[in-house]
Amino acid sequence: MSKAPPRRLWIVTLLAVCIGVFAGVSAHTFVVAEGASYMSDDPKACVNCHVMREQYDGWQKASHHAHATCNDCHTPHDFVRKYLTKLDHGWRHSKGFTLNDFHEPIRITPKDLLDVRENCIRCHAGTVSGITHSGAARDFESTADCVHCHADVGHGPPR
Repeated sequence: MSKAPPRRLWIVTLLAVCIGVFAGVSAHTFVVAEGASYMSDDPKACVNCHVMREQYDGWQKASHHAHATCNDCHTPHDFVRKYLTKLDHGWRHSKGFTLNDFHEPIRITPKDLLDVRENCIRCHAGTVSGITHSGAARDFESTADCVHCHADVGHGPPR
């Protein structure tokens, strides 16, 4: 059995150390940021980051407080899309908060606005059936923007 050349051993060791450091820092960050809480439907998970405090406080005073949590409005309801969206949000939010490069005040992305609209239409189908069409929830151009007129139902009156 021959020995690995010293240079190759050095590269493998360096790679193992880098992977170990990355895994350790990632695990530490996940624990400190209470990452597991984001897998739940508990709205308190949304205020782990200070920038969501205003939205959380507004939601507690809003008309939807008794009927909907953050995930009811902000994530799709089928299992795969819900957790892919949570993964996307987690990555974007952790990157933004870590690098301090998020917009202040926080804004919803066009893709996430489609998810909110889809959930509005899903919950209020009986009420809005006359103004939507089949598949309208994912059709940004041809469906009314619910939160344009109803901005206060999710997060309370504008501040």
